Amino acid sequence: MKEPITRLLGGKWQEDQSERITEIPVHLIDPSPYQPRSVFEDDKLDELCQTIKTHGIIQPIVVRKNGPRYELIAGERRLRAVKKLQLEVIPAIIKNMNDTQAASVALIENLQREGLTSIEEAIAYKKLIDIHGLTQEALAQRLGKGQSTIANKLRLINLPELVQEGLMQRKLTERHARALLQICTEEEILHRLYNDIITRDLTVKQVEDRIKQYKESQNKPKKPKRVGISKDIRIARNTISQSIEMVKKIGMNIDVEETDMDEYYQITIKLPKK
Repeated sequence: MKEPITRLLGGKWQEDQSERITEIPVHLIDPSPYQPRSVFEDDKLDELCQTIKTHGIIQPIVVRKNGPRYELIAGERRLRAVKKLQLEVIPAIIKNMNDTQAASVALIENLQREGLTSIEEAIAYKKLIDIHGLTQEALAQRLGKGQSTIANKLRLINLPELVQEGLMQRKLTERHARALLQICTEEEILHRLYNDIITRDLTVKQVEDRIKQYKESQNKPKKPKRVGISKDIRIARNTISQSIEMVKKIGMNIDVEETDMDEYYQITIKLPKK
């Protein structure tokens, strides 16, 4: 964990060799406000509880002083397991860190472990960028990742809350979510597609095909709407036409102009005075 944090903090990280492992009362430890992980699988936590029962806590958690209490920096799952086992104390290393350092360590520690969802990973990257004022490229270099990897994860934050929650709960894959990014502003079709992914187990290809069909339908020129002519209107027009023909038969040269005004017909008749 030390090397990535050193790169991220620009070489300001110093390991204190005098730090010792201390038993701390569990009830005095507050959760980290920088914890990116929000979903903890019960079966994995149960496995950790069983390991702790058998072997004890092999790796201590990391905390920092916060007045009379302590704030967790690293080791959320271990702390949760200890609470579930109703143990009173937990081995911990107390570090002297400012907010920026504590946030960086908490985020990096979680990013280096397996099990984060893609949206949790995206949120962690966003927090690191905001904390250190980095560009995507600078963050990628400091974490030893490709810039495109960071960019693709960060784009997921643009998705509606419904889809982000689905990613958090692992109801759909990151590839499904990336496909939905194409229509993230089309709320109705996006929600419909999201529900079909969940209920009908759509593949990524099926989702992409549906999005393509939707976009093609939106780009087709719309046919002009034809307004039907009621029977009464037809009778009225025919009556006027017959009257005009009768006037013409008596030798009067009249001028008739008929215009379709969409919502009504306009008929102009000019009768010469001479």
